[in-house]
Formats: sequence, C-alpha cells, structure tokens
Amino acid sequence: MTTIAVVIPYFQRQAGILAKAVRSALAQHGGATLDIIVVDDASPVPARAELAELMASHAGVIRIIEQANAGPAAARNKALDNVVPGTDYVAFLDSDDEWIPAHLANAVAALDAGHDFYFADHYQLNQTVTAFNRAGRIQPERHPAIGGSEHLRTYRGDMFDQILSGNVIGTSTVAYRWSLCPGLRFREQFVYAGEDYLFWLELSRLPTRIAFSTVCECRYGEGVNIFAGSGWGTEKSLIRLHYEMKYKKALGRLFELSPEQRRANLESVRGLRQSFVADVLHRLLHRKPFREVLFKQAAIDAPSVLYFVPLALRVLLRR
Repeated sequence: MTTIAVVIPYFQRQAGILAKAVRSALAQHGGATLDIIVVDDASPVPARAELAELMASHAGVIRIIEQANAGPAAARNKALDNVVPGTDYVAFLDSDDEWIPAHLANAVAALDAGHDFYFADHYQLNQTVTAFNRAGRIQPERHPAIGGSEHLRTYRGDMFDQILSGNVIGTSTVAYRWSLCPGLRFREQFVYAGEDYLFWLELSRLPTRIAFSTVCECRYGEGVNIFAGSGWGTEKSLIRLHYEMKYKKALGRLFELSPEQRRANLESVRGLRQSFVADVLHRLLHRKPFREVLFKQAAIDAPSVLYFVPLALRVLLRR
C-alpha cells in the first residue's frame, strides 16, 4: 500500500478554513494510506479545536504538531522532520487550499511510473482561469504523455531555468518521492521570500524525473497570506517588495547561474529596487510608516538606500 505524508502548515485567524483543506485530503481517491501532518504555527484558531471532529472520525490519520510561530517554511520543515520512515511520497497542501478528489491518485500514477516530482495545474486566488492558461509558460503538447494518459505528462526541459524565468509550480499541487532527498528542507531564513521556489530549485538540480498534470487539481483559498492584499500603496506592499528582493538577491549566492540567468536576475533586482524606492516615495507623500522595512532593505540591498535620491529622481522623471 502506498503511503503519503500530507504536509499542512497552519496559521489562520478564521475558523473553518483548515477543516476544508483537511476534508479535501481525506476525500482523495486511490486508496493510499495517508499520514496528514498539520503543524500549528501558533495559529489564533487552534488546530486541535478546528479538527476535533475529523480526528475522532479518522483516528490515526491526522497528526497535529504545535510550535511557536516561525512561519510557513519552519512549519513545513517541522512536518518533514516527523515523516515516518518508509513513507513513499510527500505532498504539500496549504491550510487555505483544497484538492480535487483525484489529485493524489494522479500524483501516485505519475510517481509510480518512475517520476520523482509532480505538480499540477490549479486555480490561484479569486481566478476563474487556471494558472497554466493564465501564464502561458507551459505547453502540454511539448511534453510526452505518461502511459497514454491525456492529462499526465513527463516534463521535458530545464526546470531550473523554467522556475527562474517563470515558475509554473504551485506549492499545494506538489508531491515528490521521499527517498529522493529525505534531508532537504525549506530555508527558514527567507520566511515569505520564495522559500518554496528555492526548494523546487534545489530539487530540480538533482537527477529528477518530473511529471505534471494538465487537470486543475487544486483551488487556492483566501486565508492568512503575506502577499494577499499587498497591491501598490497598501500596508503590505513594501514588505512584499522587500521579500521579493531578498529572494532574488539570494539566487546568485545559492546557485550557479548561467550568464544569461545572471543578467535576467540582475534586471529583476534593478526593477524591484526602483519599485521599492517608488513605494517609499508614496509613503513619504502620504505620511505612511516605512522606516523599519527600510533598515531591513539596507541589510540585503544597500543600493536601495545608498542611491535612494538618484533612484527617486529617476522614478519621478518617468511619471
């Protein structure tokens, strides 16, 4: 019997969200043995209260681990630290997302066929067009079908470059072979700074066979999210830009990039730097706070502060 550890990091302020996610995991077809590991990251709505009924009716299937608040990367790592030896596959599900009933069956079919890493199309928050179709970054017909399936495909291409140039992987659709890299963990120091992208990048550097599904297998929900409601001029916009910069600046240190990848990443850094300066100008004009994030930004990208005036003039002249 195939065993799958389902990793769910949990921090929500609204009751009922986690229960929906867990029910979608319990409703999976295919007969795999599930070990649902919920890591309560000091959630304002405790996981034990949220899942009391489900744990009573599904004894031994759901485990709750509690920890002091440390962010989603640390919560996922805590779950990975507690995966039972002999587990076949690990799947990720964020606590505000829901799987379709065929998700894990599709993942198992692809992984059992010799693949090591799996992801699927999905609906992002408040979208009616799937992520694959919205981004247009993956053309299924260019990737061979798996066992005659219409929707399961072997990914052909450079996934490392794909993630850098236009990521196609949604965290809540991922499943992978546990024995491939049982020691791999999310980089906790990045917190909300693309820690999932870094995990996929490291996986793609291994001798990994990758599969995907064109079926929309997950719908993202609206829960606690550092990037939700972080559009231009909002309270979270400057924080979002800081985290994105931190991720981009780390790529060159953590990975060996080709000259073309390095140039593209540098261009992204420059764009984020100007956006950061523009956001600070907006806050100056509207008397909004920014000092705390400015100090953090200086620590990861000194030019954002050292060249603030010329960058600000450039932003103003473009308006």
